[in-house]
Amino acid sequence: MRNHKNRNLSRRAFLKYGGLSAAVISMDLTFPVFRHLQSNWITHAEPLYEKIIPGKNGLSILNNRPLNAETPSHLLDDTITPNDRHFIRNNGLVPQIDATKWTLTVDGEVHTPLVLTLEQLKRFKQYTYALQIECGGNGRAGFNPPAKGNQWTYGAIGCATYTGVKMRDVLHSAGLKNSAVYTGYYGEDPHLSGDPNKIPISRGTPISKALDEHTLIAWEMNGQPLPALHGFPLRVVTPGWPGSTSIKWLKRIFVRNKEHDGAKMTGYSYRVPRYKIAPGSHIPKQDMKIIESMPVKSLITFPKSPLNLKNKKSLLVRGHAWAGDRSVQDVHLSINFGASWLKTSLTAPINPYAWQNWNTVINFPQKGYYEIWARATDIAGEMQPMVVPGWNPKGYLNNAMHRIAVNVI
Repeated sequence: MRNHKNRNLSRRAFLKYGGLSAAVISMDLTFPVFRHLQSNWITHAEPLYEKIIPGKNGLSILNNRPLNAETPSHLLDDTITPNDRHFIRNNGLVPQIDATKWTLTVDGEVHTPLVLTLEQLKRFKQYTYALQIECGGNGRAGFNPPAKGNQWTYGAIGCATYTGVKMRDVLHSAGLKNSAVYTGYYGEDPHLSGDPNKIPISRGTPISKALDEHTLIAWEMNGQPLPALHGFPLRVVTPGWPGSTSIKWLKRIFVRNKEHDGAKMTGYSYRVPRYKIAPGSHIPKQDMKIIESMPVKSLITFPKSPLNLKNKKSLLVRGHAWAGDRSVQDVHLSINFGASWLKTSLTAPINPYAWQNWNTVINFPQKGYYEIWARATDIAGEMQPMVVPGWNPKGYLNNAMHRIAVNVI
């Protein structure tokens, strides 16, 4: 594993990506496996575009300013997502940080405002959890009409181990006032414009989520200092909620007496309609609600799609499943377009908010073309839809079933 020094991207490395053309980083949707079926539901194969990012392995670049890249499904096969295969979601530029001069401020609706160095923060009791983070726009490429933004397919998800302190311990140390209802998180990432007065993103959560025992203020990822792309030296991890609430390069926790109104907290950002709307229709801002817990979802990580299966009719299939604040109850597969379903072997999560692993062996009845569909069901009985769920202006929360192609020959 590369050391921490090599994980911090240099200015030279970022300038290298500035010349990437749209043609290089675009997806060829004319390729047969990307033909649209049923509400723009895409039969899945790995993206046809790929560029090297220092400290990363095989990620597909969706945007280079800010840098955003997803992980092809087959590279998410590990039980714990390695640092070099975790997706990247940025809103601004990656700052260059001197950790020895870093401080975290906790202020607002607290009795005792805090200014903590990393050394002081680490005096709180430390915890390590496996926690999944998923971009709220994961699956945006499946919406029709298209939604603006990075056209994520399936790879804006990862489950790494994070070491840090419970946010609730820090907030209790500051002494929450009765008026505390929401958090506002601020990072150090510069705005794309270079204007120091502009903030690329500042989101938060209700106090109840901030006080969840698995919401962390973390400084390590998989036993190593946070990579620069993942928030070095400090980040929030708000598991089960959109990754936008897991602010990186954390500099300030502003405790509010109202819903936070920072950058990308208002309007249509990270919000969905309160009621179902027809695809492409307009909905007033006041009828939008903030996304909280993410929906149930599953991913096939082995085998890589498409697959030609020669001289045999059985195949080991495996992957992961997760369900926001909930856990997953079952994962089923179908090889006959949903006519029948096979229950898989599903493990319990390592800890709450970790994704769950599943596997099974499929026996194909004869040669021919097959699609393997994966459908997860959470503990509340909610299951993934076969097609893209309710359309929304920003293309959030697409949890349609993942599927891969297998040709038995």
